[in-house]
Amino acid sequence: MDNELLGGHLQELRRGTVVLACLATLEHPRYGYALLETLDAAGFAVDGNTLYPLLRRLEKQGLLTSEWNTDEARPRKFYRTSAEGAQLRTRLMTEWRSLDSAIEGLDGETP
Repeated sequence: MDNELLGGHLQELRRGTVVLACLATLEHPRYGYALLETLDAAGFAVDGNTLYPLLRRLEKQGLLTSEWNTDEARPRKFYRTSAEGAQLRTRLMTEWRSLDSAIEGLDGETP
């Protein structure tokens, strides 16, 4: 199989799930770099150039809240899933499980 073709499709699949991964992970407050590390450790590698604009967009949509922590020498912006974001996460997880089940049902079917 062509690695470039596979890479493109994997990127599309991940792009569709990064919002759900962020909403699920940010149930507990994290700053951007810690979120990158958490997602990477879970096997969900996301580039910072993808993540930071996404966080700003989700915050603008009211799905995340944020606050600055200036207690340390370097200020950090912490993000957390809002109540509306938690509702969306629940709905997306339900849909994700439904899609996963549907694909499992298709796997191995004979035409």
